[in-house]
Amino acid sequence: MFYTFLKSILPELISILEIMGVVVIIFGSVRSFITFFIIQFKIKKEEKTSGTRKSSNVKLMLGRSLELGLEYKMGAEILKTVLIRDLSEIWILAAVIVLRAMLSILLHFELNTERKQAELLSKHIATNPQPTAKE
Repeated sequence: MFYTFLKSILPELISILEIMGVVVIIFGSVRSFITFFIIQFKIKKEEKTSGTRKSSNVKLMLGRSLELGLEYKMGAEILKTVLIRDLSEIWILAAVIVLRAMLSILLHFELNTERKQAELLSKHIATNPQPTAKE
C-alpha cells in the first residue's frame, strides 16, 4: 500500500527536484553573468587588482549555484532508484549518478582552490597597498 502510494507520487517529486536544480543553475548563472558585467563596467584602469578579486567572487558565486543545482539533480536521480524495473535501467542510472558525483567533486575542489586564491589575493592587497598615482 505505501509502496503503491510512493510509486504514484514519486515521479512528481522527482520532476520537482529536477526543476529546482535547473532553476538554481539558471538563476545562479544569470546572476553571476549580470554581476560580472556590472563589475567590468565599474572597474577603473587603476583598480585592476580589485577587479581581479571581484571577478574571482563572481566565479565562486557561479560555482556555488552549479554545485547546489547538481545536488538537487543528484537527489532526483537517487529517488529514481525506487522506480527501477530492470537491470539496464540500474546501469544507466548508476552511470548518471557517478558522472554527476564526479562533476560535483570537481566543482568542490575548483571552488576551494578559487577561495584560497581569493584569500591570498586579499591578503596580498592588504599587506602591499598600491601607491596612488596623483602626479
